[in-house]
Amino acid sequence: MAKKPKMQEICEIVTETAGLLLKKKVEGISSVAKVESGWRVDVETLERKAIPDTQDLIAKYQFDLDEGGDVTGYHRVEIRRRGDLEVIEEEV
Repeated sequence: MAKKPKMQEICEIVTETAGLLLKKKVEGISSVAKVESGWRVDVETLERKAIPDTQDLIAKYQFDLDEGGDVTGYHRVEIRRRGDLEVIEEEV
């Protein structure tokens, strides 16, 4: 049986994968949760750079991984301006 990755390893996997798949700068991880099927990780990316930077668009993507740390799917959850709490666009 293969060794199951720990939370830190899951975060590293998702950060690298998000950068490659989305071709966007990963700003950070906003949540990590162990779920029945494996892991769920929310990643924030810089969608559009703006001046001033408070107008940058930040998107949140949700990644699902299996127990072994392989990405099984992802989708964009929301998009907002940096520093805003209000969501501009939210996926359902």
